[in-house]
Amino acid sequence: MVDTAPAEPQAPPVQRRPEQRTPPSPGARVRPAERPLSTPGPPLVPASVPVPVLVPPAEPHSTATLIGSVQRAMRLLESVAAHEHGAPAKQLARETGLALPTAYHLLRTLVFEGYLRREKGLFFLGASAERLGSSGARQTRRSTVVDALAHWRDAIGVPVYYAVYRDGDIEVVCVSDTPANPAVEEWADFRETGHAHAIGQCLLSQLDEQDRRDHLDRHPVQTVTPYTVRDSHTLLRRLDRMRRMELVVERQEYALGTVCAAIPITIGSTAATLAISLPSHQAGRLLDAAQQLQTEVGRLVGSFAISISI
Repeated sequence: MVDTAPAEPQAPPVQRRPEQRTPPSPGARVRPAERPLSTPGPPLVPASVPVPVLVPPAEPHSTATLIGSVQRAMRLLESVAAHEHGAPAKQLARETGLALPTAYHLLRTLVFEGYLRREKGLFFLGASAERLGSSGARQTRRSTVVDALAHWRDAIGVPVYYAVYRDGDIEVVCVSDTPANPAVEEWADFRETGHAHAIGQCLLSQLDEQDRRDHLDRHPVQTVTPYTVRDSHTLLRRLDRMRRMELVVERQEYALGTVCAAIPITIGSTAATLAISLPSHQAGRLLDAAQQLQTEVGRLVGSFAISISI
């Protein structure tokens, strides 16, 4: 409701007479309280001193940029991973301290994205999460191999190679060398010239006859240097004469001016090898260096074996 009543009349303001001040006599000392209003006082801060600007102290650590839903989803994944035989939503919500509706929402999202799977009301890690885990495990195993090769390279003073026979082909996984002791340049594809280098011959020696012939059908023997084996029949006879887990030596069959030795490593059904190379003018130390590598590998065979499948 609007008030339409007239306002009460106000009393007129009281007129105050200005206070009379007697001007100070010349030469008289004026106290601050008696300073004439027309005389400005001294500045509070000298003009030459900058006035500081007050800045509020920074927060020690802010979590404002963290995404809470991601944090909650990660806690759910960790909780599911702790249950090998699966867990229901109520249990997961209780373990992570989440409200049940929130847990359901996040669990459904994780299932949709493949990080979880649901079976009979229980939640398990899904394919996407397992791929993340296997990728991390592979990186860890590869790091183990790289560190081991670098150790042997420095201890023996030669380039060290690690290779496996995988899916019907020769795969050089890691090479560790230094500028002073460089690795052999792959001037001809290692996969197609396995008959010519120590790595390939060592891997082929670990296969059965059928797999050897299958490999040579796909990658026929060809001349790489004047010292390369001439035909597949000669190569197969050489491989047959090799004793199981015997050191393989090759002299300038792949690269002129280079000699190589390879040590067979068989774990389960995986054929693998560690190899070294030297310039041909150092051929006299090839066997000693290879035997030293065998000894070094024997000391670490347990930890190295788990890395064989990277």
